[in-house]
Amino acid sequence: MFPLIEVSGSARERGQQHGHQAKARIERSIATYARLFAYCGIDWQGAQRLGAGYRDIIGDLDTGLLAEIEGIASGAGRNVDEILALNARTEILPPSYPGEPHPDGLRIASINAKRGVPDWGECTAVAVKPGQSKTGTTLLAQNWDWLGAQRATVVLLRVRDAGGAACLTLTEAGMLAKIGVNDRGFGVCLNILRSSDDGSHPGVPVHVLLRALLGRDSVADAVAFASSLTFGASSNVLCADASGDIAALEFSPRGLEVIHGTDAPLCHTNHFLSPGSAKYQVPLVTSMSSVPRLERITTLTRAHTGKFSSTDLQRMLSDESDGYLSICRRPDPNVAPEACIETVASVVMDLGGRVMHIAPNVPSKVNFVPVALDKT
Repeated sequence: MFPLIEVSGSARERGQQHGHQAKARIERSIATYARLFAYCGIDWQGAQRLGAGYRDIIGDLDTGLLAEIEGIASGAGRNVDEILALNARTEILPPSYPGEPHPDGLRIASINAKRGVPDWGECTAVAVKPGQSKTGTTLLAQNWDWLGAQRATVVLLRVRDAGGAACLTLTEAGMLAKIGVNDRGFGVCLNILRSSDDGSHPGVPVHVLLRALLGRDSVADAVAFASSLTFGASSNVLCADASGDIAALEFSPRGLEVIHGTDAPLCHTNHFLSPGSAKYQVPLVTSMSSVPRLERITTLTRAHTGKFSSTDLQRMLSDESDGYLSICRRPDPNVAPEACIETVASVVMDLGGRVMHIAPNVPSKVNFVPVALDKT
């Protein structure tokens, strides 16, 4: 299982605790992203300059989240701009990723190495309302598909702020949040999207947004909060709350589109579902298999008889019926490491119980382990 890091106190104190306890994993994450940015034609110094451009945006959103990022850098002994680059990695990556490598990629990787930087599609999500679950609680689940090398950087953060509010999130070391649930029974999952407008102007980084959303009370609260923000890149946050409200928050530089859930499970992969945003969708890379994965998870959920259990969703997220392009993605040895997407981890959350069931690898290979938000 991934290491569980407890952080509490003021924003800077929480960041310092995170940075100190996850120091080695943060260094590994920097190594991975330095290589990935090089693949896209951006050296690590350039990535830091781009990351620094999000400092004021994050500070305007929430001064506490910026202080926490500064604390992570302090605790890990890293430059703040490096931690900003990690938290804005989605916004820094070009919309064309994972396409062909940049022609200067090898040269840039060599420059990174000389400067002391080490070398080394994301996701199928589904939400189920209480009326359709065996426990009578909302279920929210996701396979996180990304670079396999990042598995060695993943941590679980159990966060309690100075006011006592708490959340549990599975994330990459040095990042504020990714998949998670809070003490009010509100949860978030993430699907990276790509539109032709990505990068046209700066906006709130999605991994900062996820942490900010983990401070909200409900789906309605999250929608109202996100509606006032500006985004520099595209993503979908599939969110749900303990009352049974579920929604997909698709956002891009053009704004926010909300898809509200019905009684049927709400599924999402890596392309826009809202008609208004779909026309700006970047052409889908075959290797991301977004359309067939959505079709498959929709078929599995619709064919299911009776109510859903956590185990049912775990089984669906372990589906390998389409080989390397399945819901459960094994690494394809024929794809370059910088573009090879696999299932890094799988999560099924019981929002009523505030419990995350986590598979810390390709879910067909390992068991899911329950981790509760409340450590008592």
